[in-house]
Amino acid sequence: MSIVDKLKVLIVASACILPASLTIAADRPATSNTKLAKADADFIKDAAMGGMTEVELGKIAADKAANDQVKQFGKRMRQDHSKANDELKRLAADKGVEFPAALDKKHQGMVDKFAKLSSADFDRKYIDEMVSDHKKVVKEFQKEVDKGKDPDVKKWASQTLPTIKEHLQLAESIQPQLKGAKTASK
Repeated sequence: MSIVDKLKVLIVASACILPASLTIAADRPATSNTKLAKADADFIKDAAMGGMTEVELGKIAADKAANDQVKQFGKRMRQDHSKANDELKRLAADKGVEFPAALDKKHQGMVDKFAKLSSADFDRKYIDEMVSDHKKVVKEFQKEVDKGKDPDVKKWASQTLPTIKEHLQLAESIQPQLKGAKTASK
């Protein structure tokens, strides 16, 4: 058999093998083969939606707040939650969980409501919301740390929880200053 004939056989064989290998590769999931528990997947989705909402509200606070501490708090929310969202997005991709592309109607409605408030009303209501929300989020993250099934999701929750607790403390420290602030009439 000549070299040309051998090359023809090799080309034909490659043509047969290559499509089969591509089909096999396409059938494999891009993520690990372990199935993520529903509670862990739900935690990722909820944390993503909450984090995205915090970023949007933080943008509004940084622009609209009358109180400088509220303004700085908003900038911190935007910065910290953007970083956490980037980490969570990678984790979601690794675990085969779809990361939300945009806020759902409920969370977008909240953002829209805050965007319409006057500066003084915004400051007080935003910080009240941040205290209330962060109390709930601390519980949700602690539950994931304690009862989550996936070690990577638990690790992310564990590493993020101290920052969320710090956000809660910051919001609680600002809140008393705004209680006496007069609100604009509606």
